[in-house]
Order: sequence, then structure tokens, then C-alpha cells
Amino acid sequence: MEECISVFDMLKIGVGPSSSHTLGPWRAAERFLAELTERNILEKTIRVKVDLYGSLSLTGTGHATDLAIMLGLSGQDPEYIPVQNIAGIIKNIEDKKEINLGSKQHIPFYFLQDIVFNKNFLPFHANGLTFTAFTSDEKEYQSTFYSIGGGFVVKEERINAKKKTEIKCAFPYPINLAEELLQYCISENKKISEIVYENEKSMRSEEIIHHELMRIWITMLECMHIGCHSEGILPGGLNVRRRAFDMHQNLIGLANYSNPQEWLECIRKTEVKFRQILKWVSCFALAVNEVNASLGRVVTAPTNGSAGVIPAVLMYYLCIENHNAGEKEIKQFLMVAGEIGSIFKKGATISAAMGGCQAEIGVSSAMAAAALCELMGGTPEQVLMAAEIAMEHHLGLTCDPIGGLVQIPCIERNTMGAIKAINAAELALETDPKNAKVPLDKVVNTMWQTAKDMNNKYKETSEGGLAIAVNLADC
Repeated sequence: MEECISVFDMLKIGVGPSSSHTLGPWRAAERFLAELTERNILEKTIRVKVDLYGSLSLTGTGHATDLAIMLGLSGQDPEYIPVQNIAGIIKNIEDKKEINLGSKQHIPFYFLQDIVFNKNFLPFHANGLTFTAFTSDEKEYQSTFYSIGGGFVVKEERINAKKKTEIKCAFPYPINLAEELLQYCISENKKISEIVYENEKSMRSEEIIHHELMRIWITMLECMHIGCHSEGILPGGLNVRRRAFDMHQNLIGLANYSNPQEWLECIRKTEVKFRQILKWVSCFALAVNEVNASLGRVVTAPTNGSAGVIPAVLMYYLCIENHNAGEKEIKQFLMVAGEIGSIFKKGATISAAMGGCQAEIGVSSAMAAAALCELMGGTPEQVLMAAEIAMEHHLGLTCDPIGGLVQIPCIERNTMGAIKAINAAELALETDPKNAKVPLDKVVNTMWQTAKDMNNKYKETSEGGLAIAVNLADC
């Protein structure tokens, strides 16, 4: 059997600002609690220490890694926690100097001492973290996890064949390469979204697929709505002013609406000259990533740092290109996007700590370009070409966040990824696939080789590029 990655693995609902540095460590903490429970250690635990390594240590504070770990150890779920409760939970831990481990027992917790930032890297992956539980019978239990991007968390043992069975399944159309996906489309005379749908149905019912895809979209829509209606300064110390609010006010005018769906309908009635379209797409992307930067709820797509690209492009299609589009097109878009993302994850990486920002914004742009191309009537060949074009023009993109925060250049970068995705889809639609020179699989391989060649200081460490050219004092 091949490794099978679901659309719902690539598009996860969680909390910002980072999938690898926030959501991943949060999930790792949950898994550590589960291990303690399975081994009957939880009730004996009197202290927990967490060691962060590599990129998690170097930019962890700016990415709220420490907060995510405290929330995870407290038994909170990133998908469902009311985001307005986060600050209170963290303050309670800091003030009382204790944590309610797994929501079951209170133990002392001094976050400045019990979360240790180690700048050295573990060999297996750049994002490593080790949990240690100290028990009342003077024993220790230790477990190491790796946050490999997009909220995915693994243990090093997964490289063993026996462990790999945990991530196997039996898709009717197993896919590792874009060429394999294309051959299924040709032999079955199906669109890419239809192949993906058949695979998803092997794991869950049609009702659940519909419900979960729409829940993802509703979360994206609400995130854009919140971002467009929130003003002020983003947290973190860079004093970055939210821009989506002002941009939105200028674009929407005096329209009246009372919920996100009515808001969408109002946008459909606005002016659609080229400059306005650019502004709307940028506004949607800015809105998402400003919410992400303030520990808001977003959809990891495929990461939090690149969460604005896919909703911005889908919103563009719904508001500008096709006013009659609805649930069918939304689900189609998300399924294509998810499949393209999984091809990059299998063949390269979606972690900026491993591949720079080409692995985040580049992949999200490719996902969005492919999905838009299919909705615009593109053939499977053109859809894959759209993904290739989008990634080709993100190759080598570095990740150098100022102050370790997912703000500069991350927020603006989502607007660029969204615009490139739309352009890539249009170029693919106007091109005969027979004339294409670079297949998608080649650009995936090239992205991975580029990632390996890239200097580590440009891989989410804040040790190069803008991160050292501009500092907090300049802001």
C-alpha cells in the first residue's frame, strides 16, 4: 500500500500563528499526554519539562510555541478551544505557577524553567521537542516528537516499516506522483477532484466528507470576515498595524450585512476593475494572516503561515468569477488543493524549517492555482501545469521572519502567493499542455533539492535575510 494523505490532513482547523511551531507542538503535547495515560504514568506525574530544539527554539517565542505547549499539556484542543479563552488560560498558568495536566491533575509548572530553548538541532528534523515526565516514584518518562510542517507530528521510529503501517491506508487510487494522478484521470475519464473524492470515500461517508469540507470553508470565510472587521496593532512587539480593515472599508463602502455569507453577497455587487480585484484578493489574504498572527482560528492550508492564499483565491472565484458558484464548487476546489498539497508533502516538504518559504507560500500557491484552474474549466493536464507554474516562480523563496514572528514578510507574502496562483491558472488555461516543458513532478523534485541546498539561516531560524537586516528597534 502507498502512503495516503487525506484532504483533511492538508487542510486542518487550528490556531495561529504557525502550523509547525504552534499547532504541531500543541498536538505533540496531546500525544505525550496520551502516552502517559496509556502507561498509567499521568496520575504519578509531579513535574513536566519540555526541551525545544533547532527552529522550534530559535523562533519559538515569536511563534507562540511555548503557549501552544502549555495549552496542549492543559488538555485544550486547538480545533475547538474558544480563542478568546487562550489568554486567560495562559495567564492562569503563569500566575499560579501550575498547570492542570490533561485537565486531570494540577502540578507545579514554571514556564520560564520548564520549557527550555536549546539552539542545537536534533539530527532527524529541524523542529524537534522532547517531553520529560518526572513521577512520584522518582522515575522519568521521556518522549521526542518532530513537527514536520502543516501540523503533522511524527516520532523518529516512523522510519521503521512496522511503524509506517500507522500512516497507511487503501485508497482506490494511490498517488505519490502527479504523473500517477494524471494517468488515473485519463484512464477513468475523471477530473482530479473526482479521483480525490473516490479516495476520500474509502475513508469516510459522503455525508461526513460534505460536512467537513463545508466546515473548513466556513472557518475560512469567518476568518476572512473577522480579519476584515478587526483593526489595531498585532501582538508581538513589531507594532504591525492591521491593514485588511482599512482596505476593506475602502472597498466595501456602505454595504449592509449581518453575517459572513451576506458579506460575500455584498462583495459580489462591488466594482470589478483590475485594481479592485487586486485589492480584494490582497485584502482577503491579509485578513486571514492578520487573524493568524493574533492567535486566531485559521485553516492550515497547508501551513498557518500560508493560510491566506487558498481562501483568498477561492473567495476570488466566488465573488468575482462565478456568482452562481456554491457548495459544489467549494468542495471541488478544496479537494484539488488538498491533493496537490499532498504531492508536495510526499515528494518534498511543506515545512519552512526544512525548505524555506517556498515550502509554504510556494506550495499553497500551487494548490490554489490548480484548484482554480479546474473550476475555470481546465483539463487535468492544465490543472497540474497551473500548480507547476505557481511553484516554479516561488523556487528558492527564503523564510526569514523578523523577530521570529509570522508577520513580516509572512502576511504580505500571502497576497503575492494568491495573485501568482490566479495568474498561474490563467497561463495554464491559455496553454496547450503538449507544449509544456516542465512537468509538476520535476518542479517538486527541484523544490526539494533547492531546500536541501539552502543555507539553514534562511529556514525559519530568524538568523538571516530580513530577520537580521531589520530588528525590533527599527520597528
